[in-house]
Amino acid sequence: MPRVFRRSSYCSNTTCVEVAAANSVLVRDGKNPGEAVLSFESGPWRAFMAGVKIGQFDRA
Repeated sequence: MPRVFRRSSYCSNTTCVEVAAANSVLVRDGKNPGEAVLSFESGPWRAFMAGVKIGQFDRA
């Protein structure tokens, strides 16, 4: 089955990362979709996303 990558609705061009669900979470660079794809286990990905939502990684 082909991977379906999605990007955030906040992304207005191709300079965003894209994410796909598979046996793990796949992440790629929207500018270079043919390049390397990062793979994350679902548990650590959920923890990362929870941190993003509460501003844990916001720049000061």
